[in-house]
Amino acid sequence: MCTLACLAELKKSATAGRNPQVLTMSPPLSMQTHWFQNHTAYSMAKYGMSLCTLGHAGEFKKYGIGVNSLWPRTAIATAPMQMIPGVDMGLCHKPEILSDAAWLILTNSNVNTGNFYIDDTVFAAHGITDRKSTL
Repeated sequence: MCTLACLAELKKSATAGRNPQVLTMSPPLSMQTHWFQNHTAYSMAKYGMSLCTLGHAGEFKKYGIGVNSLWPRTAIATAPMQMIPGVDMGLCHKPEILSDAAWLILTNSNVNTGNFYIDDTVFAAHGITDRKSTL
């Protein structure tokens, strides 16, 4: 709904040559049991966003609007993660890791669409190999 609510402005931005993009936080699609078995509803919701990425990428490509997804390789240290028993927050990465990866994707001057990025591969493509630090 948010993407559709912004569509008119995204189209204006494309017409002005500003490389408009939508970036969702959703995983690459992988229909394997282990992604669903312990959290079916959550996985279904996230995969629903992944399907929106693919659908909107195809639908909005003709307007010059990029639609992609970003997902972390490892857990991110957020408040909800602290509430899950057994999660070692010391193994989680800072939220800034994702915001930096998003910045690298969104400031790319090339219109690309329908991609599923993993944070560390985004960094590697830009020569950044230390995932503990941010830009």
